[in-house]
Amino acid sequence: MMLSKTSPKFLVPKTRGGEETKLCNVDEVRQNDSDLVYCNSLYCDSELFMHDYITRNHDQTPHENRWKRARIGEFATLHDVCLLRNGLPVTRKCQVKEHRAQWESTDQWQPVVCLRRIRERTISTQLNTLHDDILEGRRRPNDTQSRRLMTATMRDMFRQSDRTVLPADIHLTGQLFSSLMEVEEDAAVSADLVSVCKDIMSSDAQVLRLSAQLNATNNLLSKFENYMDDLSEQMVPMENCGKIVEDAAKNDSVASASGVEIVNFSHIGVQALITSNLSVLFVNPQCEDITGIAIYSKPSEELKESKSGFWYRFLHSTEDLNKLRRDSNLEAATFVPKNLWTSLKQSGAVYLVFKVYGHDGLFVEMSEQRNRRPRSKVISISIPGYDASTLPHELPFLLRNENHRQPDARAISLGSGCGYWNYETWLSDGVVSSENSDMLRDPVILCQTRHLTQFSFLVGGSYRTNDLGEEVLVTPLNERVLDIISIVGCCISLFGLIGIFLTAAVFKSWRNQASTKVLLHLCLALTLQMILFVFLNTDDISEQLVADGDNLRCVALGAALQYSILVLFSWMLIIAFLQFQRYVTVIGIERPSHYILKSAIVAWSLPLLPTLLVAFIDPNSYLPTESQLATDTGICYPSGYGLTFGVVLPVTLVTIANLAIFVYVFFSISHSLSQSIHKNERKMVIKQIRLSVLLFFLLGLTWIFGIFAFMQAGVVFSYLFCLTATMQGFVLFIYFVILDKENRRAWAGLICPTKKFMDVERRTTELQSMTTSSTNYSNRLPH
Repeated sequence: MMLSKTSPKFLVPKTRGGEETKLCNVDEVRQNDSDLVYCNSLYCDSELFMHDYITRNHDQTPHENRWKRARIGEFATLHDVCLLRNGLPVTRKCQVKEHRAQWESTDQWQPVVCLRRIRERTISTQLNTLHDDILEGRRRPNDTQSRRLMTATMRDMFRQSDRTVLPADIHLTGQLFSSLMEVEEDAAVSADLVSVCKDIMSSDAQVLRLSAQLNATNNLLSKFENYMDDLSEQMVPMENCGKIVEDAAKNDSVASASGVEIVNFSHIGVQALITSNLSVLFVNPQCEDITGIAIYSKPSEELKESKSGFWYRFLHSTEDLNKLRRDSNLEAATFVPKNLWTSLKQSGAVYLVFKVYGHDGLFVEMSEQRNRRPRSKVISISIPGYDASTLPHELPFLLRNENHRQPDARAISLGSGCGYWNYETWLSDGVVSSENSDMLRDPVILCQTRHLTQFSFLVGGSYRTNDLGEEVLVTPLNERVLDIISIVGCCISLFGLIGIFLTAAVFKSWRNQASTKVLLHLCLALTLQMILFVFLNTDDISEQLVADGDNLRCVALGAALQYSILVLFSWMLIIAFLQFQRYVTVIGIERPSHYILKSAIVAWSLPLLPTLLVAFIDPNSYLPTESQLATDTGICYPSGYGLTFGVVLPVTLVTIANLAIFVYVFFSISHSLSQSIHKNERKMVIKQIRLSVLLFFLLGLTWIFGIFAFMQAGVVFSYLFCLTATMQGFVLFIYFVILDKENRRAWAGLICPTKKFMDVERRTTELQSMTTSSTNYSNRLPH
């Protein structure tokens, strides 16, 4: 039988805590008497849950979330979307314990880390918001308008051409269908529901199989089937028999919005919702004795054409089964014979509902090895209101035999034939193939059954499903992009740093300048940092070290990276102080003797203090966390308090000091510029802009973006940080080598000595010309 809707049934009155309570039977989860539950405890209430998000800087502050209220047997999701890399939502099952609904324990769970934003364009957030609105009462499908708005919203989400359907979307859709089951059925939403299921059937097979881990496909299938069955009285009511069909213009507008063709022949007791993947036929046999449908792959005169590319005709209870079987191009057919329908009417049956699935997309088997698989359309046959487990007479159905195209005798011996879906796998008991059917050569196979469910023609064989393993269907949007930006930026910076070191090695006069010596120390610290980040301390190397148990080496790499960053900031602070002296307190300042050597001792030794403190007090903070290893985002680097006090605090203090100095220097230069004479104004503006850009990178102010990113102020700060911090070496190369006139001439002379000789000769000629002009001008002055 078809799965029935969940409806609690009152059983035995009991007394509990002074109040009379009743035990209920929840159909979907009952396996034995121990699963009886108190009727006032059918739901697990919303509950607080803490988890982390995959973020660029791995903020250690857990995100506060809540489990949604869920019915017994349901897998609840979180109010804030929480996706794993395989596209499944983080879920928790509501179970029965001591006759009450209780959440399953989370003690055995690993730390949960979710994706906040992903590269793929999905509708998970929209579906989750819609579900939240319904659960929290902001949007209840209690009236026709609300129901239509809800289903139309779902339909439009799935009809977006550029969206990617995830397992989470299928699970959430099933939950939304459950919400519809709790209110009165509405025929006006039927086309939208068919449209949603049709689009889900078109999803990737791996997505459907992953969603089946949460029983999402079965849940969606059963809710859809039950909802359609309950619409039969509205779709083909008795009072419409023989009446004129309503204006087709209304149906056309619905069809254009949902992509579902609506065929309204209610005057003869038939109405159909037709798509390429899924069609639903509502039948009232009391109008014109129509009790079935036949589908064909090619046209003929007596067939009706669908917009989805197939042809069909309605079947009467007196149909000649043998003649029907011989029809050319027949794909699938079923009808209720006269004797069977007479018996069903006596049992109270009034309507018939047929669903035709174009393929087995929603019928997902979880076993990796199968010995049969569907190779025809899937026909679902329902008789609303008929509750008996068996039919009084045989019900025939015909299905296309795909085996006849390439006859394979082994397929017959391995179990080819008609079968049915039991919401776990395909079975064949209780389904009898006609004795006259040749499974090897007949294009259409006749089968008969005495129970109702979904039927298909199964081809025997050995069919292995790919192991799901660690599937990655979604990727963090920012993580991937930011990694690429960081690697490219670091490589460009390394190129610039090599250019600076090469210039210093070649030209002694530039190398001996005090400012160049300070710059070389800064570049050395920057080079050490980037070599560690790009080549020595990557997520792959860190993961391998942890896997091999080589924690000491991971701690050493993490401490080295921490030390290189702190050294870099020490030099930035020293440079900021020197720039302050140069551009603000210029008069009366004398450099102390050996000030560069003293600066180097301070800059290279002071960062050892916080580095050694973290390494000795909390060495495990350098090891990647389990969640970071699981998401390939972990490197050997401090975390927790080691990160806060060993890196973030000193970096923040230096950055604040440098920012204050930068503003003061910028104001000082701007004030001097306002007092400059007009003819030098343009040149000063250019120098000011160049100096401001240089100071911004020299003083490490790009790390202001990094601090905001660490504080989770927004992903834009992560992008700004990666774009600017990784380009420091290249900016220094541009400013001190490319834009410096003397260095340009020195390189030009080294590469092209002839050009150097010509430049010297040209400058000498210009000097002589200027001298001659000056003499002539002097001779003309009055004595």
